[in-house]
Amino acid sequence: MEGYNGWKNWATWNVALWLGNDLSLYKIARGCVRYADLVDLLEEMETFRTPDGASYNDPDLDTYALDEWLMDEQGEDAEWCN
Repeated sequence: MEGYNGWKNWATWNVALWLGNDLSLYKIARGCVRYADLVDLLEEMETFRTPDGASYNDPDLDTYALDEWLMDEQGEDAEWCN
């Protein structure tokens, strides 16, 4: 079992929670193949944190797990954010 609700830590869980449950963030995330590309896009939009305060660029995030999540959620238009 991972550290927080199946994720490495609270920050990773919180980022995944918001990406999966906020419709506008979800639509943006489905267009990305890699979490790093999503973070770049969010920063261009001046969105740096979840509404709960978790940083999308926190060095403690399990970006490997977030990459896997993105691969599972990809839409037909994936890679448009690259």
